[in-house]
Amino acid sequence: MKKAVNSQRPVNLDLRTIKLPVTAYTSILHRISGIILFVGIAIALYALGKSLGSEEGFGEVRAYLTSPLAKFVIWGLLSALLYHLVAGVRHLVMDAGVGETLEGGKLGSKIVIVVSVVLIVLAGIWVW
Repeated sequence: MKKAVNSQRPVNLDLRTIKLPVTAYTSILHRISGIILFVGIAIALYALGKSLGSEEGFGEVRAYLTSPLAKFVIWGLLSALLYHLVAGVRHLVMDAGVGETLEGGKLGSKIVIVVSVVLIVLAGIWVW
């Protein structure tokens, strides 16, 4: 029995050459920002527990939070939070029936990226 061969199927998929639409990038970034926030909760809870444990612990956390590495981590967590928030609002708007078309989805994704970049830059200015 002979199998039918579809000549339109890709034979060798090179993932580096695939061009994803802007909606795919915003979706992937939304998921990644959620994972970063999940991990960030552990860091924040550890710091909170240490700072509330004793006066020395509070001093240690306060001293650590003034270091450039800690400021970078705080900025990273704020960036993830801001992106996740903006992308989440986009999903709520889409749940209300706005931007459900292909063109509306692309425009919404571009708006999410622009608004997020502006908020992330402002957060960086605030943290530093």
